[in-house]
Amino acid sequence: QVQLQESGGGSVRAGGSLRLSCVVPGYDFSYRCFAWFRQAPGKEREGVAGIYVNGGNTYAAPVMGRFTISHDTPGNTLYLQMNNLKPEDTAMYYCAAVQGAGGGSCDSLNARAFNVWGQGTQVTVSS
Repeated sequence: QVQLQESGGGSVRAGGSLRLSCVVPGYDFSYRCFAWFRQAPGKEREGVAGIYVNGGNTYAAPVMGRFTISHDTPGNTLYLQMNNLKPEDTAMYYCAAVQGAGGGSCDSLNARAFNVWGQGTQVTVSS
């Protein structure tokens, strides 16, 4: 089964920046959208940002204006630029994709719709 490959996590002070990357092995036209999710200890996984393969993106309210999602051409790498990081951004960050008929709708950052996942990369922000 295809698994996405995240990198770029680390530890930073509040106000700092990190850029997460996610390689999509074997990228093809069966992929419809991508997203970043995060999960902090004791909390549910939440959507952070999403992007369609043909453009258009969406952001969760807590990160709007600070995070930017993008993907390169020919689209086999997904990025999350995170600026002005806050301690509450501390979490394991996962990239995910909706691929083929097995995935759900790309209309919202609903983790259940995404059928391809990475193993995660840790982001820790200290005050």
